[in-house]
Amino acid sequence: MDKIVIVGASAAGLTTAEALRREGCTGQLILVGDEQQPPYDRPPLSKQVLAGTWEQGRTQLRPDTVYRDQNIELRLGTRAIGADLDSRTVELSCGRQLGFDRLVIATGVTPRRLPFGHDLAGVHVLRTLDDTLALRADLLRSSSLVVVGAGFLGSEAAASARRLGLEVTLVDPLPLPLVRQFGDRIGRLVADLHQEQGVRVRTGVGVAALLGEDKVSGVELTDGTVVPTEAVLVAIGSTPATDWLTGSGIPVEDGVLCDATCQAAEGVYAAGDVARWFNPHFGTRMRVEHRMNATEQGIAVARNLLGASVPFAPVPYFWTDQFDAKIQAYGIFPAGGEMVIAHGEPADRQFVAHYRVRERITGVLGWNMAGQLRQDRLLITARDSGPAGDRPLRDL
Repeated sequence: MDKIVIVGASAAGLTTAEALRREGCTGQLILVGDEQQPPYDRPPLSKQVLAGTWEQGRTQLRPDTVYRDQNIELRLGTRAIGADLDSRTVELSCGRQLGFDRLVIATGVTPRRLPFGHDLAGVHVLRTLDDTLALRADLLRSSSLVVVGAGFLGSEAAASARRLGLEVTLVDPLPLPLVRQFGDRIGRLVADLHQEQGVRVRTGVGVAALLGEDKVSGVELTDGTVVPTEAVLVAIGSTPATDWLTGSGIPVEDGVLCDATCQAAEGVYAAGDVARWFNPHFGTRMRVEHRMNATEQGIAVARNLLGASVPFAPVPYFWTDQFDAKIQAYGIFPAGGEMVIAHGEPADRQFVAHYRVRERITGVLGWNMAGQLRQDRLLITARDSGPAGDRPLRDL
């Protein structure tokens, strides 16, 4: 095995490269990234970095010496714009081509944008370190922010901006924050948390227009009201970064389509946010945009690339920090599942909830109750978790 190219200088990409070296790979490793920065951690961007409690350098995943010591070649500031399976090459934005014997795709996702208004100064998305620094600079000279989108990213950024002293309005067409992720009951608790801290929560209403000539001055909502503001963060989700794979022969369907071992084609694997693979534990395909999955999947890809051929069957873990709430979750949370409070009380803001689909526990969520949550996560993998046993989720 002579040359392995990893496209995406992300947590998943770096983890894959390091795991390859640990597993004894001695071939050439090239890590390609479209940003100028070496690999860094993204979860702190909407929290510690945006709030100013971390310097940007603290997000860097490894000291620069690690890449030299492990003989990992970094190609930063250049994008992959094409790939060809027949010639085993990746085309770069700098005009060069990289040949490969094995290819790992870890390009992550790109933020969705509104169909209007993004040319106005003061309108932001938040995915990269540069995005975060630009938003923070705007917040420090502003008194108000409208966050469009009340998912994980939007809710976290709203909390950070509120702690900076801004007047914050959180807007989402869905009825409650995080309702798509965790359902109505958790959504109501998150809405109450933000409102108690002074965030204006405008749910059940969309955005009709961003107002202003050169700089944003307000957000017009679909109910006709206008929210004056000096800054806007658009956090309406993301799409897998797979455009560069068009015509490559690598299957793409809401991400890079992989089998249970994370292989998309002969010698081609995917890891992290961009990978959509078959998880045999749940019996369904999934694509997970969470930090721990990037690490676990990178390790699995490295081992399978070297011949292990072991299915990747994790129980996903993710978390969000908002004000004084640490919400952690294991598993998956299908729409229509039943939520049961198993420990503690929601009114006390300290509890663990179990999510069931036809009596099978598919997910557990903890609100400021980490110890109990770690115990309860074992229920997701227990064969006697309910009458559904090990039946695939698609059959439940």
